[in-house]
Amino acid sequence: MAAPQFSLRVLMVALLTCSVTAYPNGKVPMSCGGMIPQHRHSPQSEPIHQITVSQMTFKPGDQIKVTLSGPPFRGFLLEARDAEDVSGPPIGSFTLIDSEESQLLTCEDVQGLAVSHTSSSKKTEIKVYWNAPSSVPDHIQFLATVVQKYNTYWVKIPSPVISQPNAPPFTTPKATTQPLTTTPSVSHLTKPFSASECGNKKFCVRSPLNCDPENEPACIFLSFVRDNQSVMVEMSGPSDGYVSFALSHDQWMGDDDAYLCIHEDQTVSIQPSYLRGRSYPVMDSRGTLEDMAWRLADGVIQCSFRRNISLPGVKNRFALNESYYIFFAEGAAHDDVHSPLSGFLCRIFRHSQQPLITYEKYDVTGPPKNVGGSRSSPLLKAHGALMFVAWMTTVSIGVLVARFFRSVWSKAFFLGEAIWFQVHRMLMVATSVLTCIAFVLPFVYRGGWSRRAGYHPYLGCAVMTLAVLQPLLATFRPSLHDPRYPIPRRQVFNWTHWSVGTAARIIAVAAMFLGMDLPGLNLPSPQKTYAMMGFVVWHIGTEIILEIHAYRLSRKVEILDDDRIQILQSLTVAEAEP
Repeated sequence: MAAPQFSLRVLMVALLTCSVTAYPNGKVPMSCGGMIPQHRHSPQSEPIHQITVSQMTFKPGDQIKVTLSGPPFRGFLLEARDAEDVSGPPIGSFTLIDSEESQLLTCEDVQGLAVSHTSSSKKTEIKVYWNAPSSVPDHIQFLATVVQKYNTYWVKIPSPVISQPNAPPFTTPKATTQPLTTTPSVSHLTKPFSASECGNKKFCVRSPLNCDPENEPACIFLSFVRDNQSVMVEMSGPSDGYVSFALSHDQWMGDDDAYLCIHEDQTVSIQPSYLRGRSYPVMDSRGTLEDMAWRLADGVIQCSFRRNISLPGVKNRFALNESYYIFFAEGAAHDDVHSPLSGFLCRIFRHSQQPLITYEKYDVTGPPKNVGGSRSSPLLKAHGALMFVAWMTTVSIGVLVARFFRSVWSKAFFLGEAIWFQVHRMLMVATSVLTCIAFVLPFVYRGGWSRRAGYHPYLGCAVMTLAVLQPLLATFRPSLHDPRYPIPRRQVFNWTHWSVGTAARIIAVAAMFLGMDLPGLNLPSPQKTYAMMGFVVWHIGTEIILEIHAYRLSRKVEILDDDRIQILQSLTVAEAEP
């Protein structure tokens, strides 16, 4: 079912429970063309690894041994190119020598055009065979990209040029090895951002609504300032890992334009990305960003950058002069974040709490505004509130009335039934109705079944089943005075009714404890646990006290009955004496 407009969505789940593996097996066909790893650092200029070949001449059909060697490295990508046009496509195919260290890649839908690593283990030498195709240029050069560690790598290390026997002399290539792509310049912010111009010159998203990052480190702050055909973005928030925001067409994760500021190696990397569903974000080139700057202070990450409002031809980047929901999320990150080419673990973790999401869509290039958002869905809040009222209030009072007020109100009737029974039935019907309403709300919010809520939804289904089953069983309650239903049958019903009800209450309490920890409710911790424990202890304590009181009353009645019997017996004996 479709989720309503105001239901909250999870931003990154990118960011799921634990670390996300970013191609540790080296299967990176997307890197075949540029051979450039998506690291947020500049490549090294002077290579320390080398490529050697078994022969300097070749003819079509030959098999040439190629060796990549040097100081220990973790990831690599090896290809053969036309030496006179090294920016062209890969040529020929490779044959593996050691399949434990290297593997063939499919580039441009052709198997074996490139070779890469199979794991992130350290290696000092890789040997493969290159197979010359039937149609091959006169001169061939092998290129290798080598990753030693995340921020230390070399792009397109060249080999000696090999040539066909009758080829003309090798001339200056049309394009030598492509210039190493450098990271756009990044400066250092000298002071925190200010919210003084929010609503006047800046479009601001803040939480709490009127906080100022200049004076409050815990302030979540995001601002947009239009400058002709570009927008200056400022982002600030408390985090040891990353802060991020995304522009979305709806309040659900997927197909979103996102930007991350990641704390790594005592610096902040500003990285545009694209969210495809509830998965790790796809990192994009930072070439679309300008005037990047960052600051780290007191556990707060601050970063800023400029982006053109419109980026024609750039895939996955939204035009900023349209209306979007705005997400803000923060989470943990590890220093050794690695890219697909290096084959290590990408240690950017799922956001630590539910993202802040604006209540409606906004055009950040429009009139400056000061807006807020929420980290919790109204539907999930209503679900939790209704379940709490049902299973900690109405059902508790209904049980106490049936158990301890039956004898007190036994002679009071209303509409032909004892008052205690009418009150008990009304409260139990209310419990079932509230449970049914609350049960539907998470499905409306999620648009289906949630696989990220642990055991909570399963326990909720059990509670729902028992809540519906209990009133159905009550309709078959045998009459106490109907001769067609002897007393043993009524006793069976009583025990069944009590067992189903007790099981439902226990499971409901367990489900509420698990549900309180779900990020969708965004309840304060540990106060939420203490409050819930207080209600449970209060109810159990009340039942114990009333049980003790009922027991003592029954004992007094038994003693009074024994005294009456003894008095009557004494009187009978006295009257019988002459």
